[in-house]
Amino acid sequence: MNYKILKFRYLLKLFIFIPLIFYFGKRSYIAFDEGFYALQARWILDKGNWTIPLWWDEYVLDRTIGLQFLIAKSQNLFGRNIFSAYLPTTVASILMLFTTYKLHEELFNKKYAIISPLILATTYLWFDYSHLATQDIIYSCLVTIGVLALVKIKSKNNKFYILLFGMWIGLAFMMKTFLVFIPLFSLAPYIFFKKHFLFIKFFWLGLLIGFIPFLFWTFSINPYLDKNIIFYLVEKFNFLSSKNTFTNPFYYYFWNIPVTFLPWSVFAIIGTIYNISQSKENKYILAFFPLILLASLSIFSTKTPYYTLQISSIFALNTYVGIKFLFNSKRYSRFFIFMTSKIIPLLIFALTFTYYFFFKDSSNFNTKENTFLILGLLFLGLSWSFTKNKNSFKEILIILIIGPYLFTSFLLQSGLFTDRSREIREKMEYVSSLDIVNTQMIMVDKKGINNPRSQSKIIKISLLTPKLGEGLDSINQLKKSELAWTTDLKTIKNNDDSYEVIYDHDVLKPWKLILKK
Repeated sequence: MNYKILKFRYLLKLFIFIPLIFYFGKRSYIAFDEGFYALQARWILDKGNWTIPLWWDEYVLDRTIGLQFLIAKSQNLFGRNIFSAYLPTTVASILMLFTTYKLHEELFNKKYAIISPLILATTYLWFDYSHLATQDIIYSCLVTIGVLALVKIKSKNNKFYILLFGMWIGLAFMMKTFLVFIPLFSLAPYIFFKKHFLFIKFFWLGLLIGFIPFLFWTFSINPYLDKNIIFYLVEKFNFLSSKNTFTNPFYYYFWNIPVTFLPWSVFAIIGTIYNISQSKENKYILAFFPLILLASLSIFSTKTPYYTLQISSIFALNTYVGIKFLFNSKRYSRFFIFMTSKIIPLLIFALTFTYYFFFKDSSNFNTKENTFLILGLLFLGLSWSFTKNKNSFKEILIILIIGPYLFTSFLLQSGLFTDRSREIREKMEYVSSLDIVNTQMIMVDKKGINNPRSQSKIIKISLLTPKLGEGLDSINQLKKSELAWTTDLKTIKNNDDSYEVIYDHDVLKPWKLILKK
């Protein structure tokens, strides 16, 4: 009987996350970076080339083929649909939540262990990228597994975790190449604290196993190149290390983290500071690791929000610590309750009503998206307004979690984080319904891919094109009765008798679908 009750509790914990992870409505990609990777995965299946990342007929040698391979393999196994494309990210998201749960158990105790993954799942940055078909969540999941394995290593007898700590490094390298050295460097103080495991053969065996996918890919791709692939990857690293379009000032993460880790930012920062003075072993993971990592990322020229995803599980754990500290503090508990029950709900209600009365009609959101967004905000503000001084710690946790839980659940089911290019999807559904489109290949005039806007559009259009053909240097290469996406209006006007515009819409601009007569 007790076993059945325990089993039911585990199932209930699993079901709690379903509204935060799974969406079965219509989806659409953004162009960068998920659309780019999904298009490369499509070419893997179309051309049967599982070795070289492509951009039309050109090699893309500044990245590995790790994510594209996973997307293509998922679609190969479960059908060439958009849900399968997101499956690698979805699996990694679930695994990262489970790893966060186990980290909570290991660093604190089993009590309230479900809270940390719930905090993680309702954090803006993690929630956003857990519904993008990019390698960022997969990479961050591998880093989190590495952290758990390191924490679990208590002696030389923990061979499985020693092996696991070695494996994650190579697998993460296949996802993000040289970025893997940032978390390794940040974990160095704790690794030194447990350095005995580095001399055990299981660590080196795990390191070798983890690098097998990269080594296999390297040996497969090198015959097609004039130099080893590692040199191309180093060139990309050098580009990211120098001034580029993603370069940001050193203080970038000082404002970016409080924004992207909403609504838990303040609690996470307080918990991180509090952990600096705590137990000798835990502070290496909960304080030194994220702080060293952020300092390292701040020195690096390229700075993006998703670089901090690799410490999002640690911030979730620190959020729990921060809430617990504020609740138990005689000095700050009243201020904590006042802010969460009065000021924050008031700001949320003010934001909701301002949006509803002044900005709702000017947004591109449809009725469903607006309704779910407004309801989510109202539930978030209403939930936090119930925090009282007389609440127990358990009640405080439930009240604080339920608002962000409902808000993120509503956001996911609205489609705002899954149907991100809705207007293009709707227009392309009509284009796909045309008989002429369903019966033949549609080429792409590469001359039109001359700026970020046109490139973004053609990535999304290509992914929604039923039969995608080759890239052309010019529409003059089209044969009679062939179709193409082009932006070359000048050639069309000058040869009015040679081309017919099949479909033209502002949403797809500057691209038009044409037929060679």
